[in-house]
Amino acid sequence: MRNWVTITWLTPENKIYFILFVIALIALAYRWYRSYRLIKMLGKTINGHCFLRNTSLTRVTIKAIFWALGLFFIFITLLHPAWNKKEESVIQEGRDLFIALDISRSMLAQDVTPSRLEFAKAKIRSLVNSLDSERIGLILFSGSSLVQCPLTTDHAAFFMYLNQIDIDTIASGTTSLDKAIAQAIQAFKETGTQKNKLLVIFSDGEDFSSNLSALKNDAHEQGLTIFTIGIGSAEGAPIPLYDYSGKQSGHLRDANGTVVISRLNDGILQNLAQDVGGIYIHATQDQNDLSTLIHLVQKHEKEKRDERTFARLEEQYPFFLIISFICLAIEWLL
Repeated sequence: MRNWVTITWLTPENKIYFILFVIALIALAYRWYRSYRLIKMLGKTINGHCFLRNTSLTRVTIKAIFWALGLFFIFITLLHPAWNKKEESVIQEGRDLFIALDISRSMLAQDVTPSRLEFAKAKIRSLVNSLDSERIGLILFSGSSLVQCPLTTDHAAFFMYLNQIDIDTIASGTTSLDKAIAQAIQAFKETGTQKNKLLVIFSDGEDFSSNLSALKNDAHEQGLTIFTIGIGSAEGAPIPLYDYSGKQSGHLRDANGTVVISRLNDGILQNLAQDVGGIYIHATQDQNDLSTLIHLVQKHEKEKRDERTFARLEEQYPFFLIISFICLAIEWLL
């Protein structure tokens, strides 16, 4: 007999169904008790044996026991018992993808809700959640750039870095798309990615790069495919200013005192993506934009990384399900 201490229950949260099991047992016991009283009562009558020709207390009791056992093993099945560790080797495959997020001041504009920055972060979360075994890294850029999160398959760690980006992270300078591209090229060199180097840039397209054309050529030579996601609208919106406490204190103005309106510059983003074999996508309120992007990313071939061995418990619930079926079948035949 197996030692039950060594059994692992993979879905212990299903123990809540024990309440239903107890209720079923109570109903079964009440049904047995009524049958017991009826049999005893008929047994005392003159013609009672006519009614009890195919019925006996022993038969009713055995049927109740098999019913109870069938229900019990169904409950055990719901807990998904498992034992016997087996080692399995898995070759990990995936693509390497850097996400570059524009953190220039114009990303605080609110022509999308609640702001371009928060809207882009929400899109990035949805994108990462839709990608399975990819290594994903995060680059922040404005007038300069940095790798906020290196390439990793730990998406929880990626989200931790992403969630740290807020108003305080926003840079006061201008945007340079070439900085993001240069940072991605360097990061891919350091990680040793052989092929399928992918970069997704989330930006409003306000670009003051001085070396964008040269970086496009470098990206093409390095086999870097760039997808650009436009955040914002053609109508644009003013850029809010915030004080040290995080409260809005006005809007950004030019030298003449006129409120600056920041607009989506999709022309630059379109040209950038097309020149390096990618595509430009305008971010929308629905998920159609990400569906298109995910489809394009998944068209790139996965790269083999390494082989890992891990232990897995064998699920044994079919064994208990069969026992339950046998018990219920016997009860039905009796």
